Amino acid sequence: MRRYCLALDLKNDPLKIKKYIDYHKEVWPEIISSIKDSGINDMQIYNISNRLFMIIETSDNFSFEEKNKMDSHNPFVKKWEELMSQYQIPIEFSKPGEKWVVMKKIFEIN
Repeated sequence: MRRYCLALDLKNDPLKIKKYIDYHKEVWPEIISSIKDSGINDMQIYNISNRLFMIIETSDNFSFEEKNKMDSHNPFVKKWEELMSQYQIPIEFSKPGEKWVVMKKIFEIN
């Protein structure tokens, strides 16, 4: 199993942040299925102010590239991403078209 941590910012508007959080209280079942079908076994999203932090645990053969490919053919994911884009802003150093940015682990206690 692999673990990834990712970050993304929301537009700094309390009403938009609340709406984004509300959407995540009732994520569409097709989105949950697409997440699981891609090899993501667990996903958690945390929020503070307009910053989001996501932890995912995946199967050993999980690939972001493969997930992106699957998502590009899924009309529910495309609609969800279009909807969520109203609330999200890329982190300043993200690549064009990139939303969630994988974070680098700098410390661990085993």
